[in-house]
Amino acid sequence: MSLFRKKSVDVIIKEAAEGLGDGHGSGEMKRILTTRDLTFMGIAAIVGAGIFSTIGGASYAGGPGIILLFLFVSVACGFSALCYAEFASMVPVSGSAYTYSYVAFGEIIAWIIGWDLLMEYAIGNIAVAISWSDYFTSLVNHIHIGSYALHVPEYLCTDYWTAKGQASEEARLAWANAPAIGKFKLICDLPAFLITVLITRIIYIGIKESKRSTNAMVVLKLGIIVLVMVAGAFYVDTKNWSPFLPHGIRGVLSGTAAVFFSYIGFDAISTTAEECKNPQRDLPRAMFYSLIICTIVFVAIALVLTGMVSYDKLNVGDPLAFVFGNIQSKFAHTLAIIISVGAVIATASVLLVFQLGQPRIWMSMSRDGLLPPVFAKMHPKYKTPSFSTILTGVVVGVPALFLNLDEVVNLTSVGTLFAFVLVCGGIVKFHNDKNRPQSKFKTPYISGKWAVPVLFIAAAYLLWTFNHESVVNFFTSGDKIGPVMRISVSEKVPYIGFGLLFFITAVLSFINKYSLIPIMGFLCCTYLLSESGTTNWQRFLLWLLVGLSIYFLYGYKNSKLGLKMKAAMLKSSTV
Repeated sequence: MSLFRKKSVDVIIKEAAEGLGDGHGSGEMKRILTTRDLTFMGIAAIVGAGIFSTIGGASYAGGPGIILLFLFVSVACGFSALCYAEFASMVPVSGSAYTYSYVAFGEIIAWIIGWDLLMEYAIGNIAVAISWSDYFTSLVNHIHIGSYALHVPEYLCTDYWTAKGQASEEARLAWANAPAIGKFKLICDLPAFLITVLITRIIYIGIKESKRSTNAMVVLKLGIIVLVMVAGAFYVDTKNWSPFLPHGIRGVLSGTAAVFFSYIGFDAISTTAEECKNPQRDLPRAMFYSLIICTIVFVAIALVLTGMVSYDKLNVGDPLAFVFGNIQSKFAHTLAIIISVGAVIATASVLLVFQLGQPRIWMSMSRDGLLPPVFAKMHPKYKTPSFSTILTGVVVGVPALFLNLDEVVNLTSVGTLFAFVLVCGGIVKFHNDKNRPQSKFKTPYISGKWAVPVLFIAAAYLLWTFNHESVVNFFTSGDKIGPVMRISVSEKVPYIGFGLLFFITAVLSFINKYSLIPIMGFLCCTYLLSESGTTNWQRFLLWLLVGLSIYFLYGYKNSKLGLKMKAAMLKSSTV
């Protein structure tokens, strides 16, 4: 039996409606989400830790020119959103890129993406939970009740390994003051664990409660962000916008992972397809609305930040609170506290949306037999995937107690980009398929026959004309390219790989007249992958090897589609 066996859209929709794979009761889910609810979920997932923390480091590396990267990433995500929207309209069930890949490429690719989405949602949420804990403890430590100052002990809001390293004052205090059992120090990030438990509880008891919580948090945090933009505009000094590109384009691109991490989330709403009133109409609209709103917010915030202070002062974990904290006025100090409240709300909303998405991916994989039936178990009252929801809470909450996952931002970005690449590739494949499944929303067809080859030639010409010395150094000495980046021999591989892929895509587009929009999404996301660094690629490939081991040990033998094919073959051989 082929590893690339596919499922038809009709079969997927029928199985979802009948709850096949759910051996514990009806698979019917409550359809209550509207376009507004889905848009709010998209904003909740996108506007989070990225705008309240990682935007600082990206602005430090790229200067005011970081807005160019926000615009570029938004365009890349826009191309991908069009492809997601078509798939969401074509296959209106939970499963997101996993289900789409099952239809387009077959089972083995679907498994890879399903395993990949575990990295995006569950593992990424560990970092979000830790980020929430940082903001929460910072906020609590600034509260005074009369003469009494609230304080969360350092050993209850720091992970063990950071405390053991004692690289900061907080870490040293955590290590020095922590209670011990023998030689073992009792150190953990308790707030990160508790917020995960709370969010998991909200998701467990129903989509209606999740919707209400998300909508309330989005309204609050957007109000705070608008207040920041308006108030910050009065403190902007346009001299801080010069130089616009202090470290050149390389400096801007060094913030790729951080900026892309800010945009992760618009795809998460596709996992709620079976809880939408009209998924074929509402999902595409919500994706575009949330992406447009968030891009405007990101660009505006980046301009305010880099206008209020010099870019070289923004390499901090809480840039929004930092810029107002430096202003000597009672109003600015109050605003810094309000921003901290906004950060707590924002990161909690991101946690909610991704905790909502992961169980539904597992549910879809279980329906197909790639995971045990218990993963598709539905709660008889709440109509949510109960076991998968609890397991997601454990997978996120327990590691958040003890781990320091600074690198998770980059790793999560790699996983998400990989999913985007395959979704765009799936639409390219379907646009040339006469028997393609029907969809109410279709990505506009613009022939890439001449456009893609011209883009390749133009990109090569511009690279050589304006960056001749860097190109020579790249292929010879491996010296520094730009003021902020040194490229080793191993780090050249992703860039060379992208160049070859761009050339091959240009040739195939000329021959097959591929649709330009999904090809642009494919190329943009592939380029962003090449900017992710070889270390993250190595970790990503290791993660995939673990996933493939699980597939061949369990999923391949228990796949419902595989078992049906095997039964059909046996039946035909006996006739």
